[in-house]
Amino acid sequence: MNLDLAKELCKHFEGFRSYPYLCPAGVPTIGYGNTYYSTGIKVTLKDPQITMQQADELLQHELEFTYLPAVFKLCPSLANQPSILNAIVDFTYNLGSGNLRSSTLRKKLNANDWSAAKIELMRWTRGGGVVLKGLLLRRQAECLLI
Repeated sequence: MNLDLAKELCKHFEGFRSYPYLCPAGVPTIGYGNTYYSTGIKVTLKDPQITMQQADELLQHELEFTYLPAVFKLCPSLANQPSILNAIVDFTYNLGSGNLRSSTLRKKLNANDWSAAKIELMRWTRGGGVVLKGLLLRRQAECLLI
């Protein structure tokens, strides 16, 4: 399954950082928003710097082996919708499979109700109770794939 669109969305909206940092949620993160390494070990603030190539490989691994399987499990009909699949893999990378699992978005996706799915995507633009420009732009980019 080609996840190039999801990968580019992640790279664009997450940005690259070679050193570990705390994300807005206070979680140690590295590369393009990774909180875990491909070995399953959590990122810590004491971890060494990584290269852009290592970050790219880590992102690819997480998309293929963590987020794609989660999306397939929760929204199996997306297997035949590659563009929408990429949008939802990006959404899930950003917000986690738990949020997808419990969302109305998931119900709309599984009903193949694409216009309603776009509306639901746009409900995920807030952080700390306020609309964040980065989340708004990310959801708009995902909607373009649906």
